[in-house]
Amino acid sequence: RERERRREERGEMAVAARLFVYGSLKRGFCNHLVLEGQTFVGEACTQPVYRMYDCGAGYPVVIPAASGGGVAIVGELWDVDAACLARVDVLEDVAGGLYCRAEAQLQPPQPGVIMYHFLQSVQGLPDVGGCWEKSRDPCR
Repeated sequence: RERERRREERGEMAVAARLFVYGSLKRGFCNHLVLEGQTFVGEACTQPVYRMYDCGAGYPVVIPAASGGGVAIVGELWDVDAACLARVDVLEDVAGGLYCRAEAQLQPPQPGVIMYHFLQSVQGLPDVGGCWEKSRDPCR
């Protein structure tokens, strides 16, 4: 608690999690404001164990791929505080069962990094490969 108090006195953020984002939360995209005040760590890429789809509402969804059928997803790493993580949970409708938090399988491996997995059906949604492009962002 003393360490947290000293961080607050210096205006530093208490990091709750390292978050991998791959769509509308990335820098320059429409939901990036949710990450305001957080710390950008760098760009990152997952292991080829996921699939990304366009849900048609201006953001992508990612699910774990069937055995051997995945691609690497390109995104960003952010150190976020607990309040920000709670905001992302609301955006991703975790309580409503739209997404869940899961450990991100990054390359190279970085234990403890989280990302959000889509929990609904992707049947009929177009596969968009491994990178969510700015041209798909409704706020461009």
